[in-house]
Amino acid sequence: MSEKNKMRKAHILRKTKETSVELTLVIDGKGRANIHCPVGFWAHMLTLLSFFSGFDINLEAQGDIHVDDHHLVEDIGICLGEAFKQALGDHKGINRFGFAIVPMDESLVQVAVDISGRPFLGFAIPVIKNRNSFSEIENLQEFMRAFSNHACINLHLRLFSGENTHHICEAAFKGLAIALKDAVRIEGRQISSTKGKID
Repeated sequence: MSEKNKMRKAHILRKTKETSVELTLVIDGKGRANIHCPVGFWAHMLTLLSFFSGFDINLEAQGDIHVDDHHLVEDIGICLGEAFKQALGDHKGINRFGFAIVPMDESLVQVAVDISGRPFLGFAIPVIKNRNSFSEIENLQEFMRAFSNHACINLHLRLFSGENTHHICEAAFKGLAIALKDAVRIEGRQISSTKGKID
């Protein structure tokens, strides 16, 4: 297979006393998701990410959800980040930057990404709790932090408006997908940095 036609993909396996996560990522995919996760909400979010990015994501995940979702969500973010970094390889020819503003009913979320080799998360989404003092936003932040740290990317999320945490999370994942799709697009150039390398 020529370098030009080489598929950008990676496989990650992570096992701890808290979770077991196996993930395969194909960046140049068809947006196909095969997600097996015991928490339906996060399976839904990852399916959105796959569909709107065009990435193929195969995931088998189990964890100590009898405690709560935190460990499983974080470790899925870690594995996705590691797979993303590995699949991109030397970053040659990528657009590098991606940006999206996504509405979801009353919610409006902005996502910006720089595949810079330097991890940073800017998360300007306030925690909104439901009547049981629970919020998906807390785990959304943990997922995004784990993903950005292990993918070694600069990632910013900002909420302009929103009340429903499901809608906010959905807009965030769709925005991430669109921004990443733009950032990984091959432009036919060399490394997208005046330094000549991304790190």
